[in-house]
Amino acid sequence: MELTVYGAEAACTSCIQAPSSRATAEWLEAAVTRKYGNKVTVRYVDLENPETERDRLYCDKVSADEYFYPLVVSGDTVLGDGFISLKPVFHFLDEHGFEDVSERQV
Repeated sequence: MELTVYGAEAACTSCIQAPSSRATAEWLEAAVTRKYGNKVTVRYVDLENPETERDRLYCDKVSADEYFYPLVVSGDTVLGDGFISLKPVFHFLDEHGFEDVSERQV
């Protein structure tokens, strides 16, 4: 499964205290890898350089102020925007059958 983080190097004007989008992607990747292993990947997409048509769609929505950035998406499901929380991301992954590998390492 892939999680995509859309964002920009500069912090969103409404998210002054939040980390940059790239830092959020790195933090999210570390947290997801710790909990679920390497079964989930995190991809960062700069709003100015969308790689696919789906990327362009979400980048355009952020530009049109439909979402704040960073925006976290999996497939067609928006998992969060602005200040990202792990709870909805983990809940989504749990619902899709991913197992917590950190519990087995104890």
